[in-house]
Amino acid sequence: MGAAVFFGCTFVAFGPALSLFILTIARDPLRVIILVAGSFFWLVSVLLSSLIWFVSVQISNKNDSSLQYGLLIFGAAVSVLLQEVFRYAYYRLLKKADEGLATISEDGRSPISIQQMAYVSGFSFGIISGVFSVINILADAVGPGIVGVHGDSQYYFLTSAFLTMAIVFLHTFWGIVFFAACEKKQPLHIVGVVLSHLVTSGLTFLNPWYEASLIPIYIITLGMGIWAFLAAGGNYHNIRKCLTCAQ
Repeated sequence: MGAAVFFGCTFVAFGPALSLFILTIARDPLRVIILVAGSFFWLVSVLLSSLIWFVSVQISNKNDSSLQYGLLIFGAAVSVLLQEVFRYAYYRLLKKADEGLATISEDGRSPISIQQMAYVSGFSFGIISGVFSVINILADAVGPGIVGVHGDSQYYFLTSAFLTMAIVFLHTFWGIVFFAACEKKQPLHIVGVVLSHLVTSGLTFLNPWYEASLIPIYIITLGMGIWAFLAAGGNYHNIRKCLTCAQ
């Protein structure tokens, strides 16, 4: 039973992401490099936010439970802000790299577009974020033990897997919208990305009331997906071509 829960939740959390990786990234070495570098940027941002949270806990009253809960919320907010700061730093780095690639290419054009960079960058943030958020949960899913034996929710592992899948897609969409906003100099769109990220992070504090967290997060995911589609230049004609397999 433990193995079935482990593999089932793993495929729910990372199955769509694995398909996207195989179909859109794995065959292109440049995209793989961008993916790995983006994961490193996310890791550095989380390392800094963890350090800030750790120091704040150490200098505070550890016996004050309400204060410690507030510091946890503070740490989550700092983590979100630092992730977005590093997203911008990665955007600047990729822009410089794009100019260099265009310079050395034979036709003077970069082999990868900024939209593709945005997609791979956001995907890298999502994958590494999803791995860090669910890896310990999946390890516990193997057992021993029975979920809900003390009255807790029996859907803990499954909801965690669906939440991880949403986070992967959200980071991908945030990356696309963020890069497009930087390219078009639309600061309000950047603020929108940061706010939606903060709201998503805040909703997780409603757990284990999963209906109140998971449903709004998926609504945000759907909205960000539509926004990302439009930000990347998508329109009705693109959808029609896709559905009809037109050239």
